[in-house]
Amino acid sequence: MVRGVESAYGRMIDLKADFNQTSFNKSLNSTIPAQGAVYLKKGGKLRWEYSEPTKQEIVSDGKKLWVYTPQLNQVNVGDAPEALAGPAGSFLAGLGKVHEHFTVRFLNPAQPTDADGNVVLDLTPKQPLPTMSRLILALDAKTWEVRKATIHDQFENTVSMRFTRLAVNSGLPDQLFTFVPPAGVATVPLR
Repeated sequence: MVRGVESAYGRMIDLKADFNQTSFNKSLNSTIPAQGAVYLKKGGKLRWEYSEPTKQEIVSDGKKLWVYTPQLNQVNVGDAPEALAGPAGSFLAGLGKVHEHFTVRFLNPAQPTDADGNVVLDLTPKQPLPTMSRLILALDAKTWEVRKATIHDQFENTVSMRFTRLAVNSGLPDQLFTFVPPAGVATVPLR
């Protein structure tokens, strides 16, 4: 099974999908829904386009990271954290080497699939990260594509995502992973 996941993601150059996301903040006991589209490409390249609840774009070419919030008329810019190129930042990087980066087990060994027939894995990073202490993945049993992901952090917050309209190796252009601020947008350094 792990070999199937590693093989599928090892061959993947890029991925795009629509997503629905639910973020739970334990200290505030609040849940925030969101949705949009995600684009990933090997080399730490990513683009998350949030359409709800607030428009926002998070873009990285693997070197720079841009967080654009039209409502604030600003873009935060900084060096892409190393984590973006590693297992926490990219399904493509982390899942191509599952055994190297994670301890893997079934979430429920007695029932390894969910109600939709997806294989559900519980992954723990071998190198603990503040942004990810655990990753639960629901994978298509035939293609090993991620259908759902839940990321737990060290503070017991969670981000759960459901992916639809997944397309793999569609030839996403590199320019999709750069950001040019619209005229008049304030540029603020990321801290």
